[in-house]
Amino acid sequence: MSTMDYQLTIRTMLERARRFFPRKEIASWTPAGMFRHTYADHYRRVCQLAHGLAALGVGRGDKVATIAWNNHRHLEAYFAVPCMGAVTHTVNFRLPPEHLVYIINHAENKVLLVDEDFLPLVEAVYPKLTTVKAYVIMTDKDHVETRLPGAIRYEELLAGQPDQYPWPEDLNEKEPAGLCFTSATTGNPKGVVYTHRAIVLHAMTICMADTIGVSEKDVLLPLVPMFHVNAWGTPFAAVWMGSKLVLPGAALRDLPAIGRMCQDERVTLTAAVPTMWLGMLQVMAKMDLDLSSLREIIVGGAAAPRSMIETYEKRFDIQICHAYGMTEAAPLSHVCRVKSYMADWSEDARYTVRAKQGLLAPGLEMRVVDQITGADVPADGRTMGEIWLRGPWVADEYYRDERSAQTFVEGWYRTGDVATLDDEGYINIMDRTKDVVKSGGEWISTVELENAIMAMADVAEAAVVGIAHPRWDERPLACVVPRADARDRLTAAAVRDFLGNRFPRWWVPDDVVFVDEIPKTSTMKFDKKVLRSRFSEHYTANR
Repeated sequence: MSTMDYQLTIRTMLERARRFFPRKEIASWTPAGMFRHTYADHYRRVCQLAHGLAALGVGRGDKVATIAWNNHRHLEAYFAVPCMGAVTHTVNFRLPPEHLVYIINHAENKVLLVDEDFLPLVEAVYPKLTTVKAYVIMTDKDHVETRLPGAIRYEELLAGQPDQYPWPEDLNEKEPAGLCFTSATTGNPKGVVYTHRAIVLHAMTICMADTIGVSEKDVLLPLVPMFHVNAWGTPFAAVWMGSKLVLPGAALRDLPAIGRMCQDERVTLTAAVPTMWLGMLQVMAKMDLDLSSLREIIVGGAAAPRSMIETYEKRFDIQICHAYGMTEAAPLSHVCRVKSYMADWSEDARYTVRAKQGLLAPGLEMRVVDQITGADVPADGRTMGEIWLRGPWVADEYYRDERSAQTFVEGWYRTGDVATLDDEGYINIMDRTKDVVKSGGEWISTVELENAIMAMADVAEAAVVGIAHPRWDERPLACVVPRADARDRLTAAAVRDFLGNRFPRWWVPDDVVFVDEIPKTSTMKFDKKVLRSRFSEHYTANR
């Protein structure tokens, strides 16, 4: 007995939304107000876009780049491009010009869809884009001035096109559907290809009750940029399940606007990095917002301080759920759900669990490996090792990149993240391998120190970095942003004393520097390489 040879493709998501949820709404922010339409409208426009791209010469396997906000047109590209057999390359608009040129040329993009806001970025580099044959401008305007050769407006491309498309019947689930490049700390960004199968299985997983639990009744607001690992896969899951989608457009980093959006659209589920939710706490303290519809906030990309998790729950009755993943895993690999019998544990014990990054998602395999011996570390919650992953939505190489051999070893993806594993199976991210402080032969977790510092009432943000030290090789340095009303009273001694009561003496940073802000990467994570460079001689120059 056997099963049907049925291909897992993104088209199944698109067709399900059209057939079963045609009246469900997509609300997309624009400067003129919310643009609202239904999944029935979405399907028709996706078909029109596919026809338009075909008219521009896009065929099977061709790459179509997007440089766009989280909006309805970007969502249409998410589906039209892969369903016609091409590949959507979501471009990080915060990359420096040299990296923009590199990834667009390296991907061999044939067409570039660009939001009007990002025209200056593309106009500055277009003479160096060697493979792009057509530029399509995403705009509500009837006319846009641009230096891009032969540019056409998105709505002009769709106008008059049929609202049905003959999707290829022979599309294979292992064909590429998406392409995303990592933000590079050294060298050029590295590309990760997502197959139809990987995207479908990943979306199915984040709809499980014990992971993210995306469902038809949700109103989902993706605050992760759609250029970044497919906004953590949430748009695909939402369309497949028929959830109402709220797309924030250019308001993506306008926290007061996001707060009002959550309130007015009655958002139930949203996701973003911890720095956004730390900032939102300041907004919520000033604005009278009704966020009672929010059933949960998903936090990933960096460790969320336990103090933040407690504050949202105890002050605002909003649950925060830790998730963990990476570009190479499409991205989800772990979600922190407290097990049923832990309901009888003390509040402190439950919050200790919830501050971890969680349990491995169904369908994946994991090792936590000692970087010296290569053996699995004990599940004691103390011994640190590097997380290795494998599974059906984990990449097995970088796109046309010889650096693959350094990261993908004997069928495993080496994440570069250092974690502990406890006897319940929960991982706790301690650091990136490049960020962990190696002091006198011992490891110190900067993440643990940062989360502790951010529990202080007078602290807005904190990052800890390892700085060269003449005696100990490296020592931690704490970089702290005080809250606005605490700038005159927060002292380095107070921070060090606070940590001294919670960590071994040798973990406590030798010094604390106060800064106006912590630099952020393009995906709003703390940019520690900037801090390491800025304070590289702090301990040697101040001997």
